Amino acid sequence: AEAIGLYNLGQSCCLNSLLQVFLMNIRFTRILRRITVPSSPAQRRNNVPYQMLLLLEKMQCGKCKAVGPTDLACCLSEHRVKLFVQHDAAQLFLTLWNLLKKQMKKPELVEELSDLYTICIQEHLACQKCSFEIKSNSTMLTLPLPVLDANSHRLKTLEDCLQYFFHPEELTGQNMCFCQQCGRKTTFLQSMKLVHLPQTLTLHLKRFCFERSSRTHKLSHSLPFPQELDLRKVLTANQCLADDSEKATWQYELFAVVAHSGSTSCGHYCAYIRSLTESKWYCFNDSEVCQVSWDDVKCTYGHSNLYWRETAYLLFYMKKHPQ
Repeated sequence: AEAIGLYNLGQSCCLNSLLQVFLMNIRFTRILRRITVPSSPAQRRNNVPYQMLLLLEKMQCGKCKAVGPTDLACCLSEHRVKLFVQHDAAQLFLTLWNLLKKQMKKPELVEELSDLYTICIQEHLACQKCSFEIKSNSTMLTLPLPVLDANSHRLKTLEDCLQYFFHPEELTGQNMCFCQQCGRKTTFLQSMKLVHLPQTLTLHLKRFCFERSSRTHKLSHSLPFPQELDLRKVLTANQCLADDSEKATWQYELFAVVAHSGSTSCGHYCAYIRSLTESKWYCFNDSEVCQVSWDDVKCTYGHSNLYWRETAYLLFYMKKHPQ
């Protein structure tokens, strides 16, 4: 099937980009095709997975170069997703994913959807005065990666951002925690350890920075990301809580980039996606779809002086050797 565009319904470029990333992921569409079709017309209109499936089928009948996601957009607006407004791609991705998960009735499909996208980490808090520690496991849909360090210095590569994210942090001064063993507030070391990585790994480059003046600005400096990412080489052994068979699957290949151009108040999104069936890169810019090269994708690394230019915001990596 040819890559098909999606018409812009009015500021729907963010939604369009994310839909393309979902629907070009063969592992996702395999799950989508097995959903239960809701029984009544009203339920069908309101069901996000079903409306997504209809859109996929419309795109695959291949009679036109682009289709309009109108029914899905109306369905989303029933679930309080506003139409005709600027969205933040990271927030909208989470919203869409939660709606999909909530409305897929079959437990095994919900589980497969979780396996496909969720990251498991363990957070450690250790008192620096005694042996007291707290461990808690949590799941995340994306790794929200800072692009600046604590001193506001630019991180140079994606690997630096990942290392910084998993770097232990001392909680001192006002951030001290109460230690049950010491009976008072003490300095704690907070660290995150990676337990499990999903088939499709989503990285969120935190390029939108909220000023105290409540004005958001965009950090557009150059931040290269690789086509191939091996997390065993990026993280140290004590940043991982996984056995060797789990770690063996931590080799990834870039699958998609959702890029943002323009300013924070008036911006535009498009998606670069590598077709899994033919390994060619395409740029999905609403109704326009064209084949591009890796060099074109690299243009989304960013550029400090051209903040309005296209800059990668969400990166989707896919496992090379899934179990």
